[in-house]
Amino acid sequence: MATRKRTAPINVKPSTLFTGDNLPVLRGLNSDTIDLMYLDPPFNSNRTYSAPIGSKAAGAAFKDAWTLSDCDNAWHGEIADKDPAMYAAIDASERTHSKGMKSYLIMMAVRLLEMRRILKSTGSLYVHCDPTASHYLKLLLDAVFGKENFRNEIVWCYRGGGVPQKDFAKKHDVIFRYSLGKQYTFNVDSVRIPYSPSVMQSHPSRYDKSYRENAVYSGYAPNTKGKHPEDWWQMQPLMPSDRKERTGYPTQKPLALLERIIQASSAEGDLVLDPFCGCATTLVAAEQLGRRWIGIDLSKRAATLVQSRMNRETTLYKPFKLLHRIDVPRRTDYGPLPDYRTGKHELFGRQEGLCGGCRHAFPFRNLTVDHIVPTSHGGTNHMDNLQLLCGACNSMKGQGTQQQLLVKLKSQKIIR
Repeated sequence: MATRKRTAPINVKPSTLFTGDNLPVLRGLNSDTIDLMYLDPPFNSNRTYSAPIGSKAAGAAFKDAWTLSDCDNAWHGEIADKDPAMYAAIDASERTHSKGMKSYLIMMAVRLLEMRRILKSTGSLYVHCDPTASHYLKLLLDAVFGKENFRNEIVWCYRGGGVPQKDFAKKHDVIFRYSLGKQYTFNVDSVRIPYSPSVMQSHPSRYDKSYRENAVYSGYAPNTKGKHPEDWWQMQPLMPSDRKERTGYPTQKPLALLERIIQASSAEGDLVLDPFCGCATTLVAAEQLGRRWIGIDLSKRAATLVQSRMNRETTLYKPFKLLHRIDVPRRTDYGPLPDYRTGKHELFGRQEGLCGGCRHAFPFRNLTVDHIVPTSHGGTNHMDNLQLLCGACNSMKGQGTQQQLLVKLKSQKIIR
């Protein structure tokens, strides 16, 4: 994928938490501004998660089940326009799995497209999932970020919990790691791990030679900084006894897991984004490691939880200054909008005099400028996000997106 130039600084102050749907917020962030993204989205597990009463995260909940809706279909149309390969993969999931999986992948795809846009050319993305949807998500990630930019399938192994009688115990999650190009941050020395006791206690002569595929390498010895980690990480999940760190949030991940990811793929002062930040483990780890961060979560409860964890785990003697927003940021990386009349003439030429909705031809004066993605959904006033609609289509569209309008027009058989 071609290297892109940074067009503008980030238009959101670090240490900001947005509560609400993450798609409009992602659409409102400037391009090429994020150094590292980690996301632990819902896995399409067909379960509803909620924190127990009395826990620090009490009131936090989310439903991890998906059904096709008009909004899904609108996003699907948007994906079909932008990425036919991804569209094909999503469409196939309905046949191989279910309509619920198709709906889930549509939800993820429109967000991944925005994540690719806001990630720096030297940035990295980590997507946390489990075998419920990991194979389907891998297809999306290859389509969005390019199969050549796939770096690792990290397997997070753990113990504990129940054991099935007729299956092997399911005790791992998957974390896909992607870059946006060939140049990316990877600080292996900061995440080296100790060698096993058997290696360290062996006689030094054991390291005089190393054998690999019938070749002999002399002078081998363990690295004094530790062992280069493999792509499987054995770390215990949070247990009930981990009272200091545990919040009660239903899918909370341990700090050690996020610390390794952040140390490996970012530097001090870099900007980390978690668009499904939940109980703020990514944000706490980033703050402790000297990174800047932005978080997004659907739950209104997240702001209280993030503030509480930051006060308890990252600062001494004074409250943490969390910036909490419920609005949509406005992008500043576009140039100024051309003169309204000039812009309207340009759009009229682009659309060949046809309405952007019903596709009927109208005189110039009967077409009005409208947003493809409204500003309330993260859209901008740039020409690329403007179109001309006739009065009937403009009224039908209202404050919705262009793809939602097209779904309505198709349902009424005004367009095919």
